[in-house]
Amino acid sequence: MFTALTSPYLIPFDAAFQVNSAATEPPDSSLDKKDYKRLLDDLIAELDDLQRMLYAQDRYAVLLIFQGMDASGKDSTIRAVMNGIDPAGCQVFSFKKPSVHELDHDFLWRTAVRLPERGRIGIFNRSYYEEVLAVRVHPEYLEAQRLPGKIEPERLWRERMESINDHERHLARNGTVIIKFWLNISKKEQRKRFLSRIDEPHKNWKFAESDVREREHWDAYMHAYQQALTATSKEWAPWYAIPGDDKPYMRYCVADILVQSLKSLGLTYPRVDAAQEKKLQKMRKLLADKD
Repeated sequence: MFTALTSPYLIPFDAAFQVNSAATEPPDSSLDKKDYKRLLDDLIAELDDLQRMLYAQDRYAVLLIFQGMDASGKDSTIRAVMNGIDPAGCQVFSFKKPSVHELDHDFLWRTAVRLPERGRIGIFNRSYYEEVLAVRVHPEYLEAQRLPGKIEPERLWRERMESINDHERHLARNGTVIIKFWLNISKKEQRKRFLSRIDEPHKNWKFAESDVREREHWDAYMHAYQQALTATSKEWAPWYAIPGDDKPYMRYCVADILVQSLKSLGLTYPRVDAAQEKKLQKMRKLLADKD
């Protein structure tokens, strides 16, 4: 079973992590934006090779989960890191407000039916974690879920996180490599990016009034993240708190963790046995003898 890659951004498994102490900016470095872009390009080349071996070996599935506040860079990070990867080998799903059909199932159902099969990289842009994040901040959302019995909020969040841990451990036991990224943006940087969406015409389409309203619940979201990240960062399904205020650095960190994690699997192209090799040589001779 996959085990977490060591990283300064790995959220520990002992519940010692503190959201308010997590870095939102990169450490002091002599590297600049162009340097991180070059490093990212090198990592993407490695990732392309690893993804091909993952697909050929057909033993592991990879699930990447991205969570973060609005404007934290989830879309652009997914796009930047997966740029150049064979589209046949990966799939991206974005989870927003659940449909009526989805609400007729348990909270894990709509993501479970979109899990990646062996050999592929699946990416969740937001995920079932919204059920212990956005829904925790807005418990009125529970009304649409028509849960049986009396709802005791604290018990509900605890049980949902237990269900998430059980779900992820089951997936890990069966060959799914789960890597979760919390893109940790500061409130100041979020404001800057919202203003950019208003001031730059080509970004206007990104702006939503609801984003600003959600910003008013910042402290409640931080509390929800505190509870969720510490309860669900596990050796088989780790969370990484990636500094989100500097996008080039953030993308580099995500790509590096992904590449190193895939390398830890010992991926190789399948090798044929003696009988298959004999058949291949027979077919080769037949082909060589033809015009």
